[in-house]
Amino acid sequence: MTLQQLKYIIALDKERHFARAAEACFVSQPGLTLQLKSLEEEIGIKIFDRSTVPLKPTLLGVSIISKAKKVLKEIDSIRDFVIDEKNILEGEIKLGVISTLSPYLIPLLIKDLRTKLPKVIFTIKEDSTGGLMKNLEEGSIDMAIMATPTGSTSLLEFPVFYEPFVAFINKSYGSNADILFKLSESNKADLLLLQDEYCFNAQLLDICNLTNADKAQQKFFYNINSIETLKNLVRADLGFAILPELSIINDEPNNCYKSFEDPKPVREISLVVSDTFAKNVLLEKIREIIWDCLPQKLKQTANYKKISWNDSPYFKKAVHSSLKDK
Repeated sequence: MTLQQLKYIIALDKERHFARAAEACFVSQPGLTLQLKSLEEEIGIKIFDRSTVPLKPTLLGVSIISKAKKVLKEIDSIRDFVIDEKNILEGEIKLGVISTLSPYLIPLLIKDLRTKLPKVIFTIKEDSTGGLMKNLEEGSIDMAIMATPTGSTSLLEFPVFYEPFVAFINKSYGSNADILFKLSESNKADLLLLQDEYCFNAQLLDICNLTNADKAQQKFFYNINSIETLKNLVRADLGFAILPELSIINDEPNNCYKSFEDPKPVREISLVVSDTFAKNVLLEKIREIIWDCLPQKLKQTANYKKISWNDSPYFKKAVHSSLKDK
């Protein structure tokens, strides 16, 4: 069994076609076919069912391919470790950012990344928390900027800053003269949530001391994924929103944004990597760049209460339901 053979079966699993897999591996089709046959004979197991179109792995083949991916990931981590030991700040980094943070942090961050890490090529992907965790565990991205803790034993978390939540309200929610936001029992059901953003929603429900059952009393449901849309729904007097502070830094001064009383609810924003990630020098440099680009207000020490999401009953139930539907 060779590493090259493992690469071939991974390519076949991805392409489900001998010719395309051979092309992706820069090898002839007969050569790839011969290597697959040799591997199957060596281990005594058929990895692919050739009678189906498109090609698909056998039941045991699925497990073998999964293990092959882990082996190659470990090989890559050894290569990354060598690079890290030499303190070379170069190469390609695939960086994921949660969608409730990306539109507001990346414009602040990207210029400094280019200036301070000129030899690093960044590919930035915006996704939900669940999507980024899966990408990290599979190795399709190298690191992610996201809310933590994740609760995953296969991920390493490096906190960068704490982002306060603020309330965005309309005329139905108290006097404009009020400095702090006060939540009443009568308006709890009007809290606007984002579709499929289970991590973010779990934090909001925690802040408001709500359960998902309380939200079932709503008369309208909005299948939306954008904080900017939430703002417009509030402006249309259709409810209120709780927003992360970075999402309002470019808004016009507006007395409808209200802070919470101390201890203010915050979310912990961290750089998250898999437990095989080895570019520690680069990781620390990116962490430093993120901190430096933040507005000064977010760097100030305050009386905060960190809001978690991974242990929320809502989060666990929502994720279980989404997996069941797939």
